[in-house]
Amino acid sequence: MHQDIIPLYAADIQDQLKKQFAYLSGGRGGDGCPVITFPDYPAFSEIPEKEFQNVLTYLTSIPSLRDAGIGFILVIDRRQDKWTSVKASILRIAASFPGNLQLVLVLRPTGFFHRALSDIAFRFNRDELKMKVPIIMLGSVSELQGYIDKTQLTEDLGGTLDYCHNRWLSRRTAIEGFAQKVKQTAQILQSFGTELAETELPNDVQSTSSLLATHTEKKDKMKEDIRVAVEQGDDILGSITKPVTENPEYKLNQDQLDNQTTVERLLAQLHETETAFDEFWIKHQQKLEQCLRLRNFEQDFREVKAALDIVSERLSAFTDVGNSRSHVEHILKDLANFEEKSHETVAKARMLASERDAFIQSNHYAVDSIIPKCSELHHLCDAFTTETERRRNLLNKSLELHDLLEKSMKWCDEGIYLLASQPVDKCQSQDGAESALQEIEKFLDTGAGNKIKELNKIYREYAHILNEDLKDHVQKVFQKQESMEEMFQKRQVSLKKLAAKQTRPVQPVAPRPEAFVKSPCTSPGLQRENVSNSESSALRRVNYRKAKSDVTELHQSRGGSTMDDEENLAVLRQHVMNELIETERAYVEELLCVLEGYAAEMDNPLMAHLISPELQNKKDILFGNMEEIYHFHNRIFLRELETYIEYPELVGRCFLDQMEDFQIYEKYCQNKPRSESLWRQFSDSVFFQECQRKLDHKLSLDSYLLKPVQRITKYQLLLKEMLKYSKNCEGAEDLQEALTSILGILKAVNDSMHQIAITGYDGNLNELGKLLMQGSFNVWTDHKKGHTKVKDLARFKPMQRHLFLHEKAVLFCKKREENGEGYEKAPSYSYKHSLNMAAVGITENVKGDAKKFEIWYNAREEVYIIQAPTPEVKATWVNEIRKVLTSQLQACREASQHRTLEQTQSLPLPLPASSCASPSRNHIRNTKKMEEKKADLPSVEGCGTTAAPKYPEKGKGWAKPSQSLDASEENDGWSSAEEPLNSSDAEEEGGGGGEMKLTPGKYTVVTDYDKGVSEEFTVKSGDLVQLIREGEDGLWFVKNLSSGREGWIPANNLLMLIGNSKSAQSLSSSESGTASSNLSTSSSCSDSCNVSSTSFSDIKG
Repeated sequence: MHQDIIPLYAADIQDQLKKQFAYLSGGRGGDGCPVITFPDYPAFSEIPEKEFQNVLTYLTSIPSLRDAGIGFILVIDRRQDKWTSVKASILRIAASFPGNLQLVLVLRPTGFFHRALSDIAFRFNRDELKMKVPIIMLGSVSELQGYIDKTQLTEDLGGTLDYCHNRWLSRRTAIEGFAQKVKQTAQILQSFGTELAETELPNDVQSTSSLLATHTEKKDKMKEDIRVAVEQGDDILGSITKPVTENPEYKLNQDQLDNQTTVERLLAQLHETETAFDEFWIKHQQKLEQCLRLRNFEQDFREVKAALDIVSERLSAFTDVGNSRSHVEHILKDLANFEEKSHETVAKARMLASERDAFIQSNHYAVDSIIPKCSELHHLCDAFTTETERRRNLLNKSLELHDLLEKSMKWCDEGIYLLASQPVDKCQSQDGAESALQEIEKFLDTGAGNKIKELNKIYREYAHILNEDLKDHVQKVFQKQESMEEMFQKRQVSLKKLAAKQTRPVQPVAPRPEAFVKSPCTSPGLQRENVSNSESSALRRVNYRKAKSDVTELHQSRGGSTMDDEENLAVLRQHVMNELIETERAYVEELLCVLEGYAAEMDNPLMAHLISPELQNKKDILFGNMEEIYHFHNRIFLRELETYIEYPELVGRCFLDQMEDFQIYEKYCQNKPRSESLWRQFSDSVFFQECQRKLDHKLSLDSYLLKPVQRITKYQLLLKEMLKYSKNCEGAEDLQEALTSILGILKAVNDSMHQIAITGYDGNLNELGKLLMQGSFNVWTDHKKGHTKVKDLARFKPMQRHLFLHEKAVLFCKKREENGEGYEKAPSYSYKHSLNMAAVGITENVKGDAKKFEIWYNAREEVYIIQAPTPEVKATWVNEIRKVLTSQLQACREASQHRTLEQTQSLPLPLPASSCASPSRNHIRNTKKMEEKKADLPSVEGCGTTAAPKYPEKGKGWAKPSQSLDASEENDGWSSAEEPLNSSDAEEEGGGGGEMKLTPGKYTVVTDYDKGVSEEFTVKSGDLVQLIREGEDGLWFVKNLSSGREGWIPANNLLMLIGNSKSAQSLSSSESGTASSNLSTSSSCSDSCNVSSTSFSDIKG
């Protein structure tokens, strides 16, 4: 019975088929049963079962279902074999044969012994063979031919069937490859067809053209693939039918016929698929071409409509009907030129609109949207033509009116000239008067075609072109006409009297032309001049209004531009805020995923068998305090961030409020090397692989363990972006402070990573206080105690040391590079020695090298010359050391003042007012001052309060203050005068409890001051000032060397400004031999705090 099995292809089992331990020759039995031949194969028993099963499965799958359903005939050739092998072969075939069996023919061994044995054994073992079909043992090939025709047997079985195994295998491979090619081609065509069907039509010409070109290119490639496949099928079909072509009498066996049928069917299928695709492509191509045509039409429509809008707008500007005949003629000429230039636009629009019929005839899919556009174009063109004609008619009407007005004005001028030209002396006679009357009557007869008859009729006839100016002009011309006619009437009356008999002589006076000039009816020339003047005035008014409008629009555009810029910045801020919140949510989800998917699974009993014993109980090392970080971000920080989503510029406050909580990252980063090392040991653990599979993570755990380090560095980038877009916003200061704080945390994390690499230190590093700085330097030693040769040698051979500056000590370590990977490759630091900051002083400048400074210990018994990589690094370290020493000394002073205050409260009543102020009273007053200025100003009191003034001995103290500018300039902008010194000078200039004595010199200001006698003189904290001379009323003339300004400052204020700082010129150490500044605190600060009457000079050493 035929079984459903996984289809096999010859190419998959080609090597197994080549062994030829079984083959399908193409022969058939009497009823059409396929014949499978098992030739003599010595190593039949050694064939792997999988190969044996594959070959039989494949061979039984080749015949048609109908032939396979009849059953197979097996021919087992064992003529050269033994009975035992025959039996084994039959049993194996019976157990593995996957198809229906019709008959089994066995050619038994030809040897006498094995032949006899096979006959006997076969009788007794028939049941053991377990075959449901007859097994016939044959002794020779001739007997085989009694069951299968000779023409259906191969030559090795005495038949005439032409069979070549290699040719059969090659043909089967080709046919199956062709079948797969046809199937793949059909699938690709179907997929491509689906893609084409689902493609949305673009909205512009360029995209549509590009899409059409892309699809056409893909189609051409598909057609080429089909052509290649057809050629492949034709070649296979030709190879099958080649024997028949060469020899018409040749008959193909059934397998060959089946192969021919299969290839022809595949070719037919390929042609059908190609035909169906071609039909689909024609429709799709037509649709794309229609879309392209539509997009071109739409683009042309937009362009033409825009052009029509422009010409229509220009046509609407032809509103002027003219103020004279020449003006109207000029407007008509402009209109004709405009119409000629617009003709191309209108013609193009009409041509585009005429494409409607072509779209309709082509059955365009978007004809419903095309017809309205074409109708709109027709309407716009008709409207433009109509409006142009209307404008032309108006101008023609205006030209007609101006012709009438000019005729009237000309007639009036001629009449006036006539009146003025009539000779007065001739009119005195009767004949002369009658002649003049005849001239007047003759002239008046010409007015029928030249004068304005009815004003209201003019108004009615030309109402649609009469504006105020033109109407006024018509009225003036009509008035002039009336005035002229009135003059003629008066002249006629006079002349008629003269034509009658004269009673007395009359001497008439000829009218002067000036009288007519002064009349209300001005001449045409004057009228045009007035009109031109009025037009000029109106034009100036229009230009002024336009300029004002332009200025207003300019201001509005500038304001709009500023508003637009602000809106753009707001959009950018919101974008940064969205990124901050979205990445924060993703970060929290990733942390939760790691904690639940990895950390929690380490405690899961069901996963315990996957965890190696060395990895158990190592969760805290591997994950550090990730859970603490997750809870902070999930419960606090993310929720706080989301409250600022509408106010991104204020998010800096959110960071500042939670800044202390960000310190948890320092602990995580310090544990990271241990976590990294543990991960490298167990990265291949099955446990981690299983967890990764469950989570469906593409990246392994180590990538997620790095997320907190990446996140803490991401914040400063986002804050920088937010600050860039929030310069003028309310929260800019908070953003800057938050950025500075985040950068400080990153620096602290980085420093802590170096600190944990220190080895060999016996004490607890946490007891040294906060780590402030760390870095590598060249170090020379110059100790007072030591062998001279060693001392001299040390000056030339620097040591490479890595310094760690803590609040209470500075550590000298030697950097050692480690071999390994990842964090194991990070350097370690071998501890060498340390200096207690309570006994440390510094010298800022070392002669000859701007990158060097000194750290000395116990009054320069030990001197370390430090060379920084750059002057900037040196300045940073010196400033940080100064802060440490200053803070220690300040703490010492406050403790001393507190003890002094307590002792003062226990003393007897104060001395009389006339006596010198006691130390206790001074300290009470100074303590009050200190409390009043605690927030801004440092205390001016020293640790010693009752010691008498002392001065340094020669060669042991500081050099005498000098007025030389060079000495101060060597301090590079700051000197030890800025801070108190580890020297007796700190108290020697001021007696116990008295005020410090001011002397000329240079000092550094410790607080801001803007209340000098001169309003322009101000100083700021850090400025270098020079005390020049002391004036009257307790004033000092001071020069600010930082700004160059000079002014007077009261001595009391000056003491507060410079505190206990020393003159910059007085700070050259006699031991160092250089003009450098030195700064230290007392090596026994606690003693000075306990004994208030001891000065710094007593403590030193």
